[in-house]
Amino acid sequence: MAGPTSRDTLIDYCLRRLGAPVIDINVDLDQLEDKVDDALQVYQEYHSDATLKTYRTHQVTQDDIDNDYISLGSDVLYVTRLFPPVSTFTGTRNFFDVRYQMMLNDATNLYSIMGNIAVYDQLMQYLNLLDMKLNGEPLVQFNRHQHKLHIFGDFNDNNTSNFKVGDYAVYECYVVLDPASHTGIYNDMFIKDYTTALIKQQWGANMMKFEGVQLPGGVMFNGRQYYDDATADLTELRERLRLEQEMPIDFLVG
Repeated sequence: MAGPTSRDTLIDYCLRRLGAPVIDINVDLDQLEDKVDDALQVYQEYHSDATLKTYRTHQVTQDDIDNDYISLGSDVLYVTRLFPPVSTFTGTRNFFDVRYQMMLNDATNLYSIMGNIAVYDQLMQYLNLLDMKLNGEPLVQFNRHQHKLHIFGDFNDNNTSNFKVGDYAVYECYVVLDPASHTGIYNDMFIKDYTTALIKQQWGANMMKFEGVQLPGGVMFNGRQYYDDATADLTELRERLRLEQEMPIDFLVG
């Protein structure tokens, strides 16, 4: 049988692992949906396969300037970098641009002036170093629960290093993958194990109210054992997740 590719097939898979349809799993459908949501939330919070480093653009509007922030999508977890709208040394395109002057004076003629491309590359690195030291990059503040990218600085002044209406803000960020679009997430080993353990824990919690009740033939319910076993499984899975599969945090330090 093919692996799970949707919420429903994931739920069916987990129930079969717990014994269905041979055994009646006493968990409500809404509770099953909640367990899938909980598993996906843990997966997106900590698992490296659930996030993607990407670059996005946003065209600045007057509302952004009035609000002093840029609204981002709810799938953005972290913003690690915002690129400046223009570089003072190498980004302008007028008579006073350093690169324009270099081309104007044939300073980049690699055959007769410099001799090789290494000198040109070193010069470009030096210009970028000056730009970084004297201008730097925009300072930003972002919290994923607010979905707002605050840019420190005045939107409204005439400084060429600040954003204006019509400029494109390019930012480096980490986003979570949407399971509806990337259905392979439902077949991830951690998702299947963790969702199964959550459903088992819920099953045990539901059956605890029958603890001590004796059925015909002397059989007794033991919901607490199911609950304790599932809790131990969840603890082990979380430990493995944090040790083996969590995304490194070095980009947030410093």
